[in-house]
Amino acid sequence: MFTGIVEAIGQVKAINLNANGARVVIAIGNLDLADVKLGDSIATNGICLTVVDFDGASYSADVSSETLTRTGFANYSTGTKVNLEKAMLPTTRFGGHMVSGHVDGIGKLLSIKQVGNSIEYWIELSDSLKQYVAEKGSITVDGVSLTVNSVEDNRFRLTIVPHTTEQTIISTYQVGQKVNLEVDLIARYIERLLFCQEQDSTAQISSGISKELLLRSGFIKG
Repeated sequence: MFTGIVEAIGQVKAINLNANGARVVIAIGNLDLADVKLGDSIATNGICLTVVDFDGASYSADVSSETLTRTGFANYSTGTKVNLEKAMLPTTRFGGHMVSGHVDGIGKLLSIKQVGNSIEYWIELSDSLKQYVAEKGSITVDGVSLTVNSVEDNRFRLTIVPHTTEQTIISTYQVGQKVNLEVDLIARYIERLLFCQEQDSTAQISSGISKELLLRSGFIKG
């Protein structure tokens, strides 16, 4: 698990394709690997990767064909900058939200606009994901935990403050760029719970959670 608070900006050092996907080497920038061991997870632009080798300047990880297909890795090349975050510890300050590192889909940057000292981004996402994105809810963009400021059909708006721009790769974004998206984990579980309750009308044990209750409590919109 991760929090979506980026610890360093890294860079793709190498992508070596093989029959199973690819072996990638990521230059770590200022990321501290002193407490990292083989088998640990590092979120790389929001993608949970398992460390299979590392030294003082980089780490290597295997990327499956599935990951290459469903994430931005399909468009990455040597030199591509990436957000990095080590897996959270039980004692970690929870500054973002619960992030699994399992990318749900790809978004597309529609516009970038300076608003005061912040920058406003509109991002388009697929119809299959829009139901999970709520105004003032959380979403992960390239591994960064962000607040959704407004939603219009299959697009949403982010307002990024200077600190986030400086500490992540967001400063490199351009209109038309593709980004990794992970929707709020809780939204997915709520949907699954409601689906199972609707399918199993004979269940003897009920959680007491219903669509009507969620609507009244403001968790979802009608």
